[in-house]
Amino acid sequence: MKSSLKTPLYKLADLISGLDVTLQGDPNCLIGGVSPIQQSQPGHITFLTNSLYRKYLATTQASAVILTEDDAASCTVNAVISHNPYFTYAKIAAFFAEQAEMTVGIHPTAVIGIHCQIDASAVVGANCVIGNNVKLGAHVVIGHGSVIGDGVEIGEATQLDARTTIYHKVKIGQRSRIASGAVVGSDGFGFANQKGVWHKVPQLGSVEIGDDVDIGANTTIDRGAVENTIIGNGVKLDNLIQVGHNVCIGENTIIAGGVAIAGSVVIGKNCMIGGTSSFAGHITISDHVMITGMTAVTKSIREPGVYSSGIVGAVTNKEFRKNNARFHRLENLIQRVKTAELALKELTERNKS
Repeated sequence: MKSSLKTPLYKLADLISGLDVTLQGDPNCLIGGVSPIQQSQPGHITFLTNSLYRKYLATTQASAVILTEDDAASCTVNAVISHNPYFTYAKIAAFFAEQAEMTVGIHPTAVIGIHCQIDASAVVGANCVIGNNVKLGAHVVIGHGSVIGDGVEIGEATQLDARTTIYHKVKIGQRSRIASGAVVGSDGFGFANQKGVWHKVPQLGSVEIGDDVDIGANTTIDRGAVENTIIGNGVKLDNLIQVGHNVCIGENTIIAGGVAIAGSVVIGKNCMIGGTSSFAGHITISDHVMITGMTAVTKSIREPGVYSSGIVGAVTNKEFRKNNARFHRLENLIQRVKTAELALKELTERNKS
């Protein structure tokens, strides 16, 4: 593997070709990189999506800015006017993403099992271990030091970064990306108690991952106990997420880092899950649900919408302990209020009579 250090230059017209944008300025302006709007430099393109950074627009040193039509009038340099500037930025930034050049084929240090079907265009990096009966589609990339179990199937153009672990019989679709340290198909957390001793329950299912899925570094996805754990097409998982056995995540759902999902949870399509949220087992989340960060989801959510738990912002420890003590006295306070309301009602009725 080798990395290219060349910095190509692109005409602005080429960068926006095929995008639903309007150019205000010079289509032949040369762009050689990207930078944040407050630290921009000539020859770079930047973007404006947050109103907090609008104050930097008048003084930006960038050669071009991606922004909305509302901000275009205040732009003193070339403007790429978009209905969705962040999406437009993502497409343009891809031109400048440094990609390591991989040599097609199987590295001589890789260990390959029997009866494997590895497409001639696939890449298997150094010190990889590939089990028996594995199928790797066209243009699949297996990063250095990765381990692929028996019977795994990986679809076309999917990339596994270095040191990923895919357990036996896992199926991964096309154009997906799995980051370093991720583990897919490890045993779910299943134990049966007999006379005070925990006995492991065999996890007989597997994991099915759809197309265009992103899985972050050190995220773990457990195999199903009997049926499979399922990750739908277009799902995006951040780093350090725990997906328990038999979980189903619907298409185009995005989940931020540190989320813990207990077993047999069903999360619908097009959901957005904030970081460090947690889900109790065996619950169902509707399509189009947004969960704000640090939310504890303990029961099913049947209707689309935005949901949060009672987590408040950080306060001093003294204030926290005071509020916590008040919370534990809440039941007593409710009973006192009910008693007072009843007494007031009786007094009001006596006065009427």
